Amino acid sequence: MNKILLIIEREVLNRVGKKSFLVATILIPLIFPAIIWVLIFINKKSTENEAKKVIYYVDESRLFHPDTSKYAYKPFEGSIEAAKEAYQHTNDLGLLYIPKIDINNPEGITLYSVGQPTMDDEGDIRAMLSEQVKNMRMERLHIKRSTLDSLNEDVGMKTISVTPDGTEKKSNSLQLYLVGMIFGILMYMFIFIYGAQVMQGIIEEKTSKVVEVIVSSVRPFQLMMGKILGLATVGLLQFLIWIILMTSLTLLSLKFAGVSADSGGVDAVQQTGGLAKVAELLNLPWFYIIFCFLFYFLGGYLIYGALFAAVGSAVDSPAEAQQFMFPVTLPLLISYMSLFVFILREPDSPVSVWLSIIPFTSPIAMMGRLGSDVPAWQLALSMVLLIAGFIFTTWVAGRIYRVGILMSGTKVNYKVLAKWFLMKG
Repeated sequence: MNKILLIIEREVLNRVGKKSFLVATILIPLIFPAIIWVLIFINKKSTENEAKKVIYYVDESRLFHPDTSKYAYKPFEGSIEAAKEAYQHTNDLGLLYIPKIDINNPEGITLYSVGQPTMDDEGDIRAMLSEQVKNMRMERLHIKRSTLDSLNEDVGMKTISVTPDGTEKKSNSLQLYLVGMIFGILMYMFIFIYGAQVMQGIIEEKTSKVVEVIVSSVRPFQLMMGKILGLATVGLLQFLIWIILMTSLTLLSLKFAGVSADSGGVDAVQQTGGLAKVAELLNLPWFYIIFCFLFYFLGGYLIYGALFAAVGSAVDSPAEAQQFMFPVTLPLLISYMSLFVFILREPDSPVSVWLSIIPFTSPIAMMGRLGSDVPAWQLALSMVLLIAGFIFTTWVAGRIYRVGILMSGTKVNYKVLAKWFLMKG
């Protein structure tokens, strides 16, 4: 055990002491908000300084009254053929042709464009035409716009979650959906990144022959566990620093916005639209969410870290590792894709439940289900199986690692890995 602790200490000090670790740990929580703000600023400035896009139109129906709030519409008097000929010599957005149409069946409207218009442009023009047709139909039916608007009413509805014991609490599906999506994506990234670092580190030590010196004083299994747990410690340390920095920055921003985590600050913004949404975020069970994230990150990383370690011990270069990477990461990829296909949309469906229980997919799947009040027995079963999965994969990976770490120049395939696994000693 003391030797494993020494290897953990070596891995932690070796990586934490690097400038790359310090830069990534300090700058990443600052870079992403800065990038978002810069993009918003650039978009705002470009929108303010951008001239309206020009759209020429030929209106044979004589019914078209364009909305010029976003685009500059210029009528063309003449045939559509002449308009197309004239439009070829411009750099404007497009030429809109509106033939004589039946407003009950408006067919034949065409947008000609030299280049490919954006999806936003097509959507805006189509929405404007739809509004025009609707207005013409309203005039024909002698319906006033004010009458139609009075019929459109947004119905306010609160969502209350009722627990089996009858306790009621406020629920917000959208916020919980976003929390599940964000933490699920982070889980996928962290497990993959730190797992790959284990494999890369083992390959480097193996090819540099350093490992031959190390295994002369420690058992291969101790070396593998030390490297896996060492990197897990680095990952948790880095994540906790990110949490502290991002929380501090968020609270600082909310302070300037007049929002605080106490009830008085929350009450003060209940009537302020977007700030009220921020206040609701403060009331989410963050301790529960962070605890589950740390547990599943550690469990998922230990499972995949052991498998990555086995792959790294069997090969001599990252290129050779590619043939083994896909089977190892396939469950991780399945759970990541299922996060958007099944889990976030139907968190209590049988597929989502099974994915959140199976150890190889549960780290991502369970984070996606956290917002749906996962039953306690499912969460407990998932955690127990995750621990059992780590023990099993570590045992399998250890049997391959003890042989592969000392092999060099051997052409490795799945048959060779099976032979190493069954080898006694």
